[in-house]
Amino acid sequence: FIAELHRSKTSHYMEILADGGIPLRTGVRRLIEEVREHGLRLAIATTTTPINVSTLLKYSLAPDSEAWFDVIAAGDVVANKKPAADIYQYTLDRLSIDAEQCIAFEDSANGVRSSLGAGITTIVTVNDYTKDEDVNSASLVVDHFGEPDQPFQVLAGNAQGECYVDMALIQEIWNQGNQ
Repeated sequence: FIAELHRSKTSHYMEILADGGIPLRTGVRRLIEEVREHGLRLAIATTTTPINVSTLLKYSLAPDSEAWFDVIAAGDVVANKKPAADIYQYTLDRLSIDAEQCIAFEDSANGVRSSLGAGITTIVTVNDYTKDEDVNSASLVVDHFGEPDQPFQVLAGNAQGECYVDMALIQEIWNQGNQ
């Protein structure tokens, strides 16, 4: 019953995505494009299923957007899900980098425990489901990544006077987290 319920939920989710019913959160597309323009490597570390990730990328970014990511660690590639750090360790291993060489973006308390458990500096954008969770151990907590004309609200941490997440702010936060 549970397996069939999950298949049904996944099918429904993919239909909604394909119909454009789940837009990207404010600032996500701009930030991904900016990161790519700077030649930085991208990875996804999630506990959702690979098909959910593929569908989200295809319909929210571009049909070929999976190729933008050096690693997509999704589903059950590790035994212990978040809040364990396993998915981040797996991703770091696949990227052949140390935790100090990257920054994580999370949206939940379990995600923050996972990324910080792996030693990765973390920025959080809360959502309607996680806005009341304790994510204040992250370097910065905002309601969304923001846009030049749609500033984010800082919920915790120091945004260096900025009103949206861009490469300059990421660099500042990364520098502070790796001092």
